[in-house]
Amino acid sequence: MERKRRDRNEKGESAPRSERSRNSRGSASKDKRGSGKKGGPNVGQISAGVLINIFSQNPEKVFTYRQLHRRLGINDQRGREEVFGILKQLRKTGELVHLQNDAYVFNPDFKGERTRSPKREDAGDRGERRTTSTRFSGRGSETLIGKVDLANGRFAYVICEDSEQDVRVPTDKLMFAMTGDTVRVAVRRGRKPSDRPEGEVVEVLKREREEVVGRLQMGKGFGFLVPDQKRMYFDVFVGERNLADAKDGDKVLVKVTEWPEDPKKSPTGEIIRVFGPAGEHNAEIHAIMAEFGLPFEFPESVEKEADAIPEGITKEEIAKRRDFRDVTTFTIDPADAKDFDDALSMRQLENGNWEIGVHIADVTHYVQPNTKLEKEAYRRATSVYLVDRTIPMLPERLSNGLCSLRPNEDKLTFSVVFEMDDNAKIHDYWIGRTIIHSDRRFAYEDAQEVIETGEGDYKDEILKLNELAKKFKDKRFKNGAVNFETIEVKFKLDENGKPLSLYIKERKDAHKLIEEFMLLANKYVAEHVYHIKKGKNKLTMVYRTHGAPDPEKLLNFSMFARKFGYNLNLAEGRDISKELNSLADQTEGKPEQNVLQSLAIRTMAKAKYSTEPEGHFGLAFAHYSHFTSPIRRYPDMMAHRLIDRYTHGQDSADVEEFEERCLHSSDMEKRAADAERASIKFKQVEFINNFIGEQFKGIVSGLTEWGMYVEIEENKCEGMIRLADLQDDFYELDSANYRIIGRSNKRMISFGDEVIVEVKAANILDRTIDLELIDTVKK
Repeated sequence: MERKRRDRNEKGESAPRSERSRNSRGSASKDKRGSGKKGGPNVGQISAGVLINIFSQNPEKVFTYRQLHRRLGINDQRGREEVFGILKQLRKTGELVHLQNDAYVFNPDFKGERTRSPKREDAGDRGERRTTSTRFSGRGSETLIGKVDLANGRFAYVICEDSEQDVRVPTDKLMFAMTGDTVRVAVRRGRKPSDRPEGEVVEVLKREREEVVGRLQMGKGFGFLVPDQKRMYFDVFVGERNLADAKDGDKVLVKVTEWPEDPKKSPTGEIIRVFGPAGEHNAEIHAIMAEFGLPFEFPESVEKEADAIPEGITKEEIAKRRDFRDVTTFTIDPADAKDFDDALSMRQLENGNWEIGVHIADVTHYVQPNTKLEKEAYRRATSVYLVDRTIPMLPERLSNGLCSLRPNEDKLTFSVVFEMDDNAKIHDYWIGRTIIHSDRRFAYEDAQEVIETGEGDYKDEILKLNELAKKFKDKRFKNGAVNFETIEVKFKLDENGKPLSLYIKERKDAHKLIEEFMLLANKYVAEHVYHIKKGKNKLTMVYRTHGAPDPEKLLNFSMFARKFGYNLNLAEGRDISKELNSLADQTEGKPEQNVLQSLAIRTMAKAKYSTEPEGHFGLAFAHYSHFTSPIRRYPDMMAHRLIDRYTHGQDSADVEEFEERCLHSSDMEKRAADAERASIKFKQVEFINNFIGEQFKGIVSGLTEWGMYVEIEENKCEGMIRLADLQDDFYELDSANYRIIGRSNKRMISFGDEVIVEVKAANILDRTIDLELIDTVKK
């Protein structure tokens, strides 16, 4: 199943961690204990005693800021500020522990006198941001709770909500914590406020994973696992009884069974999967799957549940739906796709306008709440597309069968149907459940040929759809959408997974036609729900949000772009989208295009799922959702269920439940993207191994204290030139000016410079490419 890249204009895929606002935006729906009903305290009657009572009765439950508002029946700014002031005081005394993402938990180790009676807090204390920390008995004068982010094999950062700066921790003081683990860290502050705090982990509160993947190195009657992840700082000892017949050099998955207290010792584990010899295709791909925690198969109970779903469509079900089976309908997908989750229908109305239907597989008809299928779909949250395989969100019977909109079959769909004129002006729309019958399955190449030649099946429909799609695209860019195209590397593999060739996937009009109508449907379902009111509150909805770029990062980027001769005015208040689009046009086809556009994307926030309607900067949409790919994305299933719920006049769904699911979906999406990049890097290294000793033109894509990264223009493979290998001088990094400088000869090589390199080595096991600098290209 090939992924269909629909919403390609969602930008900002690489952005640093940003702190969540501590000010809640309020609830999208009333709680059953909410304001307007008896039992909810009035503002001014909320006290520390009331809050402590909630926590003490639920000593192991984590409460978010929003959950407390809902429990107390608070839906105004004044009340939220009062609660925040009280929480501030309770975490200051240590009665509560402040976790990540505005979450709090009862502190059972608190040694002082507990708050018992209501006590009004000082109004002047409300709404202030906390800059001091909860104190605990333990090593260090101050301890914080946070999550680990491994930087390299020497140190990590602990990201704490109660510290404006991340805490730097040497790896020998991490207590073997890994990325994502929740820890308690003792903090040492520097003398100056600007000094980065340092510390050591005194307790690992929660381990995100206890499995490590890597290469087995055998000794006499024992082995050591050398982790694949470069940032991992420890090996794992495996005793003779726990080797599971693995051989020296095999890729294996080890479960850690014992974490030592002495940092000089290694954790002990047992091998639970043997993937095969390191460097072999399947072994490496399976190791990547294990590294990112991806599933290898569906549980048997889930497969059985999928197999038990009836295939036929009853007359009673058809009667509930709008029937489009007699309307011209077709799909346009990749040539090797098997999961067709969207189709377009088209006919001209008597008034001369066009009725265009965007029909999406009705997955939620087959995947019902509280079933094993539903729980597994939520757990996976997304399909993952590695270089040689798809790890689907749904079993094949659903993804390639029942839900796939195959030609010449009646299929159940959830649709957005538009009435529009020749100028792409929307006159009306309808959203609801339908039944369709696809007349033709087009590959993108087939549809593109019709567009280019004006001949072929359904030529009138395809040409009109293409004409309308271009008008929708023009409107988006006129409204401020960002026109950056990310490069997608694809491989042709032989039957053993060996890369025969590498190419850059080209997006033509047929791709953009489908994209525009999917964007249109996603926009309209979001706006439709947003404008429905239930009393004074908005209805809960799953939005796809994308924040505006950070002004400071934009300023730094504009200074960098200036070194290439591009003058951008990205000052706050300017039309940022227009400036960025101008840059995209100017760099098109030039060597620096990919580097500059990649850096521009990094200035932007990361697109994510949220119940907050915060808009989508990259698309210039005030409201946007994901509705069009429920076979491969769980958030689309959530959107379908919510729309159906509100169509039937039901109350708003629980915002906390759906926000939690949005956070999970965003996390799983990032994990999938990281795994996909790892599989591409593996194949790039394997591919470039065929060109050892050959020279290529490249562009400097990164600079560090130890090396210079170069992206080869021809195939987008990236390798590193070690500064120590540059023989003509000793080179030092000038990070402020994005360049390296020779200490004696003052030779400068800058980020974005064109260079000639020779491929020295390709290390498949480490997924690295070593390059040698031959020359720089004169400008």
